[in-house]
Amino acid sequence: MENTISQFFTDANWLDWILSLCVALIIFYVGRILAKLCAGIANKAMLARKIDEPLRLFISALVRSSLTFVALLVALDYLGFDTTSLLALFAAAGLAIGLALKDSLSNFAAGVMLILFKPFGIGDFVEAAGTSGVVEGIGIFSTQMRTGDNRAIIVPNSHIYGGVIINVSAKPTRRIDLVVGVGYEDDLQLVEQTLHQIIASEGRILAEPGVTIAVAELADSSVNFVVRPWVNSADYWDVRFALLGNIKASFDNKGISIPYPQQDVHVHQTKV
Repeated sequence: MENTISQFFTDANWLDWILSLCVALIIFYVGRILAKLCAGIANKAMLARKIDEPLRLFISALVRSSLTFVALLVALDYLGFDTTSLLALFAAAGLAIGLALKDSLSNFAAGVMLILFKPFGIGDFVEAAGTSGVVEGIGIFSTQMRTGDNRAIIVPNSHIYGGVIINVSAKPTRRIDLVVGVGYEDDLQLVEQTLHQIIASEGRILAEPGVTIAVAELADSSVNFVVRPWVNSADYWDVRFALLGNIKASFDNKGISIPYPQQDVHVHQTKV
């Protein structure tokens, strides 16, 4: 051992090794600077394209980490280390981690798709993954929603992107679909006239597209009218509730009946 150390210093190998180590450190240091610079450029490019912050930060960090790892491999290779074995080790470890975190990776992939393609945004009211609510945040792995009764719901992104998404807030206007049943003995012309008067008295209903009021069905116990006015999306529920109340009050004032299901039971007595 002593002879080996003595020979190392005698042959001046130590000087070459120190020089190689210094060059390797410089390679790694310069690689880190370049990695940081490339991450910054990527972040600015994504910022110019208005990519959401969670995805932007994640991709920037991924670029920086990847390039730093490449710089480390180059530095180790310069020192004479077997980087092939090291890469094989990292690949095996990555495969094992990927299999263990497949659900998380699925959520991540779905989160990237949601952020890139934007089927909905913050503040939109959506129906997805069996729940509905206002979107409060879109993360890499999950989406935060708030229900109408002020409950917070965290939904995995894979559940959202893998199913049907209904974005109620996507369009500026919505159509209210009401079905109003009246009795067969009622004056249908009077009913239609009354419905038009109720619609005309509601100032939040849009003039275009026009409202549709028509007989839609001759049901078992009622004649069913459809009432389909258009409103701004923000006024949908307020106008719907107001129309239902006004229809009931107006029908009562004009003697128009609103049938409800009935069943007649006839009892027959038989001699035993």
